[in-house]
Amino acid sequence: DVQLQASGGGLVQAGGSLRLSCAASGLVFDDTAIGWFRQVPGKELEVALCISRSEGSRYYVDSMKGRFIISSDSAKNTVYLQMNDLKPEDTAEWYCASKIKYCSSFVHGYMYWSQGTLVTVSS
Repeated sequence: DVQLQASGGGLVQAGGSLRLSCAASGLVFDDTAIGWFRQVPGKELEVALCISRSEGSRYYVDSMKGRFIISSDSAKNTVYLQMNDLKPEDTAEWYCASKIKYCSSFVHGYMYWSQGTLVTVSS
């Protein structure tokens, strides 16, 4: 069975950093695109960043460029999201999800999902 486990959320002050991890099992990691998604209360779930071996990194939210870095470790089947210079508007439930081969901005194109990890940024 494919499983994704997200971790690393927490409470941080504005300007601080967090690193989220997405550990994957049961899939061919090098043939998989993994995205990070955020769910802000009252708003739709959106894909924020994605990484795949064939495409590298994709950023779907302009405000995260220069602050967030997505990376992967094939040996550990894990994707990381380094979140720097966090802002109160980054507060959200964060999920990772996978799809075959290529990244996509279409949320429903992702097949397997993690549980959420909550990031709270205080001002």
